[in-house]
Amino acid sequence: MALLFNANLLTTPPNFHSSASLCNFTPSIPLSHFKQLPNYSSLSIRCSTSESQQSESQESNQDAPKKKKRLSEQSSWEAKDSDGNDYLFRLGAEADNMNIAVGARAGVIDDLFAGNFLGKDSDIVFDYRQKVTRSFAYLQGDYYIAPAFLDKVVCHIVKNYISHLLNAKVPLILGIWGGKGQGKSFQTELIFQAMGIEPVIMSAGELESERAGEPGKLIRERYRTASQVVQNQGKMSCLMINDIDAGLGRFGNTQVTVNNQIVVGTLMNLCDNPTRVSVGQDWRQNDITHRIPIIVTGNDFSTMYAPLIRDGRMEKFYWQPTQEDIENIVCRMYEKDGITKDEVATIVNTFPNQALDFYGAMRSRTYDQSILKWVEDTGGAEDIGRRLIRQRKKGELPVFVPPEQTVEALLESGYSLVKEQKLIMDSKLSKEYMKNMDE
Repeated sequence: MALLFNANLLTTPPNFHSSASLCNFTPSIPLSHFKQLPNYSSLSIRCSTSESQQSESQESNQDAPKKKKRLSEQSSWEAKDSDGNDYLFRLGAEADNMNIAVGARAGVIDDLFAGNFLGKDSDIVFDYRQKVTRSFAYLQGDYYIAPAFLDKVVCHIVKNYISHLLNAKVPLILGIWGGKGQGKSFQTELIFQAMGIEPVIMSAGELESERAGEPGKLIRERYRTASQVVQNQGKMSCLMINDIDAGLGRFGNTQVTVNNQIVVGTLMNLCDNPTRVSVGQDWRQNDITHRIPIIVTGNDFSTMYAPLIRDGRMEKFYWQPTQEDIENIVCRMYEKDGITKDEVATIVNTFPNQALDFYGAMRSRTYDQSILKWVEDTGGAEDIGRRLIRQRKKGELPVFVPPEQTVEALLESGYSLVKEQKLIMDSKLSKEYMKNMDE
């Protein structure tokens, strides 16, 4: 038998020790020349006497299926489901991004990888998602909350959190509507602060997007984020959408977009299934979210889709503060200025039928003269930009002295505001620009 070496057909180096006992080797080149070959892995050996046996063994190896080596017999990563898909395939199908949507959560990621040093339920991006929640550290001082408003909001929130104990249908949404500037959003935030609630707050501007389906998905994500606050922080939470009729209402010939329809459908679905909320992944059997109450504010709910505001889904609350409520709220507003309650009553009676924000605007306008004087002390209007930016960082700006509030100054600013309101209503300059149109 002869050994034939072919440098172009090589796969593995020959095993001379194991082959020597089978046949006598007569190499066609001296063994001393092996060291001069550039790469032993480029050699192949063919034994002429056992060629038929080797070909038979190769054919049998090709016919037999290769058994994939498992990482571990106890690992769940390679476990197959009924469709033959492993864990990673199912995880990728359920989540848009494993790092964002799943994180290192026990029961979702293998416990070996979740570990104990981060906790059994450590979500690696919850710190990022937590930014969409609202804290009320900026609300300093005493504020008045109308009792009727407080009772309605507190009852709705508590009723949703104990809905599983009640033998009654509980609407998921509370719709607070009424005139403009009556403090619907601010009073609700004061109640959140008093109850220790960390809510997720949205605006009507987020209900539209250039991408179809994005606002609906955003609402579901925010709803699930509020659920995460309850689960991970042990705090009460809720979802609040301000001025919802501005985003979903129909005014005249307002165009209906796909996103409007999806948002309405999403809110209706949340009302019907408040604990099963999908953000695009496949449904999981154990993916149960906490029931999160929703509060929406607006001016005119009659412009919205009727099935959304029906009684089974939305509880309506019309907010119109009474004279006593207005006086108490304005009194707290002017309390630091030394304005008495009798003086507040005089101011409110002087300007009847005004919204609550009117009295805040009155106080703000009394600052105008003091601000102009401060600008002059800073260097004038020509130099205010440069000095304001630079000196603010260094803390070298002149001290601003707020004006002393008096009833006369407040009444004067109130009359100027009413004059501006009347001027807008009387002028109607848009008609001057379009005289050729019928009234």
